[in-house]
Amino acid sequence: MTRWMILILTLALPALAMAQDQDTQEVNRYVLTAAALTKYANAVERLRPLSSQIANCDDEGDGGGSISEMAARIDRVPAAKAAIQSAGLTTREYVVFGFAAFQTGMAVWALEQPGGRLPPGTSQANVDFYRSNRAKIEGIAPLDDDCDGDAEDEPEDG
Repeated sequence: MTRWMILILTLALPALAMAQDQDTQEVNRYVLTAAALTKYANAVERLRPLSSQIANCDDEGDGGGSISEMAARIDRVPAAKAAIQSAGLTTREYVVFGFAAFQTGMAVWALEQPGGRLPPGTSQANVDFYRSNRAKIEGIAPLDDDCDGDAEDEPEDG
């Protein structure tokens, strides 16, 4: 698994586990497209200088809660909201795309394991899209979420 997937797993899994069933259904229904992938990649690059402002550094470590709560946290930083919108996404779509891509990436990984099967609720079309666009998806460098301020001291394991 790539560093990107491990980081997303670490950050997103608690949020997905805590998310309401409505959020899970929204992520499961989301259709990954080339246009949305391009917008998402652009949004990540535009957010990069703002990552410390939107990092979830609370003591509870809940990963952000529901999709609405995560979008609201980003929207509280006007420059972050503007960065996402300038890439052509709403903040909610940015969050949902991230979860859908992560979930699909995990499904692709599971399918590649001996005896792997498509997890329930996972779109085969999204799996096919992910496989066709794997390099681009996995090439999106994660935003820094360094809450202790020493990210520059950590070596890259690229």
